[in-house]
Amino acid sequence: MCLVALPHVGDAARLALLASAAILIQLRLLANLMDGMVAIEGRRRSATGELFNEIPDRFADTLLLVGAGYAVTWVSWGEVLGWAAATAAVLTAYVRLLGGALAVTQHFCGPMAKPHRMAFLTLACLLSMVEVATGYEGRVLAVALAVIALGSLLTFARRTRLIAKELSAT
Repeated sequence: MCLVALPHVGDAARLALLASAAILIQLRLLANLMDGMVAIEGRRRSATGELFNEIPDRFADTLLLVGAGYAVTWVSWGEVLGWAAATAAVLTAYVRLLGGALAVTQHFCGPMAKPHRMAFLTLACLLSMVEVATGYEGRVLAVALAVIALGSLLTFARRTRLIAKELSAT
């Protein structure tokens, strides 16, 4: 919601929303990390743990990237760019999980794995704070979304290639 509201508020509120978005993105990653550590290190895994770990991640990725798209007013297709980045991000997770379903390695490599995407989006939020001084249009977010979309497609291709290689070796 911080990102979606950006085009509809004044500069002071934009700065607060961008800072809040950057902080919330990092808190999301921290919560995800802590959840995983508790489950693995604390030996508290459950039969449904994987399921309820993945589903919120896909929703969070989608909401953040689509929200960033709606924050772009620089080009008329900012929303489409957000949806493209979100779709490409979901594909990276899909192919990783597909590898696991095919009984080969779940590859978490990048160049745009979840931590990379979220770091890039956080950086874009922070750099967008500078853009507010020159007239906010979401230029930084648009470029970031394009990089995330392309990087996610490269990640999808890389993971697919690694899975195919493993499957061919068996």
